[in-house]
Amino acid sequence: MNGGPSVELRRSRGARVLALVCVLGGVLLLVYPSDGALLRTIIAVGAIAIGAAALVSALRPFRFRIHGDGLTIRRPGLRRDIRWADVGALVLDEPPRRDGHPEPPRLLLVPAPGVRLEPATARHPLDGRPALELLVLDQVREQPDQVSAALTRYAGGRFVDLLALRRAAFDAPDLPVGLRGYQMDRVDRLIRRGQDALLSGDAATRQAARGEIERVSAAGLPIAQRGYHPLHTDTVLDALVAALADQQSTDRETAT
Repeated sequence: MNGGPSVELRRSRGARVLALVCVLGGVLLLVYPSDGALLRTIIAVGAIAIGAAALVSALRPFRFRIHGDGLTIRRPGLRRDIRWADVGALVLDEPPRRDGHPEPPRLLLVPAPGVRLEPATARHPLDGRPALELLVLDQVREQPDQVSAALTRYAGGRFVDLLALRRAAFDAPDLPVGLRGYQMDRVDRLIRRGQDALLSGDAATRQAARGEIERVSAAGLPIAQRGYHPLHTDTVLDALVAALADQQSTDRETAT
């Protein structure tokens, strides 16, 4: 497969900067004495040790090249040359949010039938097939849409950008957070369930997702000390239920 000149992803500088800050902060604590010297020394040594370990990891060789023959990967924990023929699927996915905060997207690889690429460190987010985590995108400077464009060019139909597909199926807004709101992880799981059901192409899956959202909403979502604003959340979930219902109506019209 030929997609033109290869694309080389550049390592993010963030890890190195944070490591240097830890080391320098620890050194400053040691250099400038004050009261509570023992505690300061313990904190300083800990900061230096953590920063030094992170700095060593950040300075290890890194390469992620996307090219006509496949992928060339050199990073801590993974050193491989992967041919396109060995790739069953490449998925750009975003793990569910944690406490309302988005997780960095990750690139997953599902091997082609008969190909073994061990160890399997993840699963395909839609069908559960064993997958290998190739990259977490906070490790590189390129934005997800840039990585997606390069993989679309070279991997063709093997590549699926789930971030873009979920937005196209149902573009959930960032919900406002305040005191005494809906439990954020629960809401995020419901939204993700609905988005993935819309992508599934299966009427039964969409009906099950719609039913779950309706049941949970009717019973009342759990309240947390800090959570999503109830009124805004109810509006988004109602819109998601409507989207799931619209697709079911389309399925019935198509069948007749």
